[in-house]
Amino acid sequence: MQPRMGGIIQVNIPDKDTLYASYMPYVVGGGLFVPTKQPIKLGEEVFVLATLPEQSQKIPLTGKVIWISQKQNGIKLQGFGMQLSGEKGIYYKSEAEKLLAGIKSEGRSSYTM
Repeated sequence: MQPRMGGIIQVNIPDKDTLYASYMPYVVGGGLFVPTKQPIKLGEEVFVLATLPEQSQKIPLTGKVIWISQKQNGIKLQGFGMQLSGEKGIYYKSEAEKLLAGIKSEGRSSYTM
């Protein structure tokens, strides 16, 4: 499958709290929640430009949509979860896990589960 045509989706992760809520460590290869109101389908290949906290560089990520949150309910954001793939996905996973090392999960919520 070709990555989604119709635009690049951008996601800015400004701080570690947002990264904690967005990163999906339980996904094989790493996963990332992308808040968007753009229609998307499970299994669709997507192309996302994402940042990491304290970095301005946009990292080009490709992956497959594996989770969808259809509408906002006041707690969870509308968007989708993607399984990261390729070399940039490996890099993003590694950097995200370094940044999140030692952060306690107690009392923290996620955009997904």
